[in-house]
Amino acid sequence: MKHSPGFMKISEEAKKKVKETSVEEVYKRLSNGEKFHLVDVREDSEWGEGHAKGAKHIGKGVIERDIEITIPDKNSEIVLYCGGGYRSALAAEVLQRMGYHNVISMDGGIKAWREKHFPEEK
Repeated sequence: MKHSPGFMKISEEAKKKVKETSVEEVYKRLSNGEKFHLVDVREDSEWGEGHAKGAKHIGKGVIERDIEITIPDKNSEIVLYCGGGYRSALAAEVLQRMGYHNVISMDGGIKAWREKHFPEEK
């Protein structure tokens, strides 16, 4: 998908302000049983088509409203992902502004996850 210049500009700015990780690292950590929140920030319809195994869904459109109820501990480790890593970076930046200290964006998103054939569920 080709993104608009304005979206790319704010996404790239957000990526400079947040930590990022690779799909390989997330998969390795999940496989090793490490405990963290894996959150899919895509739209409901995208989530319904399939998502990373073990993920929970909090869409980017409602994450500011719902995060404190879903994950109240602001020191919890949260790994966010979307389709390609842009919306998750924007969401990570917002969560940091809300006081969450350990938020990471998964670069490449579900697209990169699927390219590696990592497990999904519906």
